[in-house]
Amino acid sequence: MSDAQNEEHQSAIKTPKQLIIAVAAGFLVPIICIVLLVQYVTAGKKVGAGSEGQTPEAIAARIQPVADAGFTFKDVNAPKQLLSGEEVFKSTCAACHAAGVAGAPKVGDAGAWGPRLADGYDKVVGYALHGLRAMPAKGGNPDLDDIEVARAVVYMANQSGGKFKEPEVPAAPAAAAGASASTAATAAASAASEPVAK
Repeated sequence: MSDAQNEEHQSAIKTPKQLIIAVAAGFLVPIICIVLLVQYVTAGKKVGAGSEGQTPEAIAARIQPVADAGFTFKDVNAPKQLLSGEEVFKSTCAACHAAGVAGAPKVGDAGAWGPRLADGYDKVVGYALHGLRAMPAKGGNPDLDDIEVARAVVYMANQSGGKFKEPEVPAAPAAAAGASASTAATAAASAASEPVAK
């Protein structure tokens, strides 16, 4: 064979020392690269999702009661707190009566309220309680008490040139029944404590 053909097929490693260095580099270079990659990935502070998930604050936020999340729970057995006319107007009536939607008279427009006010207090409150044309009964809020609706009517009418008087809240029948029951219980207890005549 000629020397030209031999040179084409010869490797770069010519001595045993070069062979040992090549084998060691073949093992060490990938291992060093892997170690450096692992250090790069694990060394920095993680800002991705879940990186702060196990802090005491995050755990406390996850397990806090639902009641602490801004909800207001109502006691259904508690006596109802009646809203003022302005509160009812803002929560229910303003949707139509602030802008005059569907022919509703705008609050403050004396011309639109004039014919309605001429009908009188009872008739205007009746319209509000039972509905009229596009307006549903109680303005679409069935949770409102009749007194609350009447207060809202008085508020809107008086803002629009009316001179209606604020409706009075009748005494609650349950409170009156409770008072008479407690009076009867007191009378029975005092009768039982009196000595019996022989």
